[in-house]
Amino acid sequence: MKLFFAEEMKQIDAATTKEFGLPGLLLMENAGRAVAATAESILEDCSNKRVVVFAGKGNNAGDGFVTARTLQGRGAHVTVILLAEPDAYSGDALRQLEVLQKCNPFLFTLRTEQDWDKAAIAGELADLVIDGLLGTGFRGELNLAFARAAKLINSLAAPVLAIDMPSGVEPDKGKAAKGAVKADVTVTLAAPKPGLYLYPGAEHAGEIMVAEIGIPAVLLAESDSKNELITQSLVKTKLPLRQGNAHKGMAGRIAVLAGSPGFTGAAALCSYAAVKAGAGLVTLLTPLSSQNILAAKLNEVMVQGLIERLPGVLGGGAVGDVRHWLEKTDVLAVGPGLGTSEATKEVIRDILQGCSKPIVIDADALTALIGHTEILSRMECPRIITPHPAEMGRLIDVAAFDVDNQRLALASRYAAEWQTVIVLKGAPTVVATPDGVAYLNTTGNEGMATGGSGDVLTGIIAALLGQGLSAADAAVIGVYLHGLAGDLAAENGKIGLTAGQISENLPLARQKVEEE
Repeated sequence: MKLFFAEEMKQIDAATTKEFGLPGLLLMENAGRAVAATAESILEDCSNKRVVVFAGKGNNAGDGFVTARTLQGRGAHVTVILLAEPDAYSGDALRQLEVLQKCNPFLFTLRTEQDWDKAAIAGELADLVIDGLLGTGFRGELNLAFARAAKLINSLAAPVLAIDMPSGVEPDKGKAAKGAVKADVTVTLAAPKPGLYLYPGAEHAGEIMVAEIGIPAVLLAESDSKNELITQSLVKTKLPLRQGNAHKGMAGRIAVLAGSPGFTGAAALCSYAAVKAGAGLVTLLTPLSSQNILAAKLNEVMVQGLIERLPGVLGGGAVGDVRHWLEKTDVLAVGPGLGTSEATKEVIRDILQGCSKPIVIDADALTALIGHTEILSRMECPRIITPHPAEMGRLIDVAAFDVDNQRLALASRYAAEWQTVIVLKGAPTVVATPDGVAYLNTTGNEGMATGGSGDVLTGIIAALLGQGLSAADAAVIGVYLHGLAGDLAAENGKIGLTAGQISENLPLARQKVEEE
């Protein structure tokens, strides 16, 4: 499902009217009715329920007026609270206000302290509050009146339904103004917007529902939008199905280059995740001093020791050993717990530059690329890097905080520059591809903020590469299954969830997608 920036939606709205002759008033009518339908499902039965609609003065307010009129027609007691004088409205919003006024709702403008008191009382008695204050045009901070209205909405006990965007949340970047509305449900119109999924906006959106409002599907499909939402239906169309006569050689032979003394857990988690994600054969290549420990940890993984210069530090001869094993395997995953000594980093760079197999680059292998990102651009094999914001920041010399706040833009920029698929981990994880497409993931939870979770993701993506997927598809499916497995693991509690539990739930996660 495509994601649209505010300006892109504005252009599509204009094209709907200009090219297809569908007036904005009709789209507004459809939008308000769609919001009313969701409101009715929340209320279960509109009859005699109390609904309060807060309205700004733009098209978002117009959608709210249609919602109010529709709910009143279905038996609800509706109060409409305006933040602007009636004569301040124009265009379609004014026309909808005029229609609403003829239906004699309880409607008033917030002018005096007495009006604010009435609004507070109405809100306290409400069964549902609808936020129609601001839409996709919002940027910056809330002015005094809107900030006060948002504060009032957030103080109420009734559930809050936001129209298109929670007021105070920016639609493109997900930035949230101080005191922005926190909705329980957001009905976003025509198509989802990135700000509903990017933090902190995602914390304000609640459950997200997309309402079809009459915009021709061809306009959405043929738009220039380069952003996509990773949904279960998208993943199902890309997920490879295993044939009944499959054998382990057909399911992918994965080599994992990982682990050093004290960091064997990362190597074990990555390798085991590859097994649980469906790899046919997994071979763990690790410094010789870690071999026995990891062989004892892993029953389903072959463990091979590599030449060391010092315990845990790879020697130059390890390059030849790894290349030898790559002749027998389909995919290489490199980095988890491998170590950051200069000798090991030099070995990693030599391996990357000579690699001819699809590769997933994570953790300490990313450290080896600091100051050497030109290696990515020169590599000829399919490649995926999986940094978290701090790792990405070190690669491009930007603070982790700034990476997190610009995750969509930065992932897209450097995926194109390095001609590399980038999986920028976090909430939400972004997958950016060299052709400019960026995907936002919709699965996962805060319980997955635990050591080893990223190592598991690397193993999953490597396993999917081994099953014949392109780098882009393996990354997209990998992050979705990783998050879904985390969601399944969290059904018994999020706090205390372990990376190993994510791996254990991978078969069920995949089954759920296949059986959608």
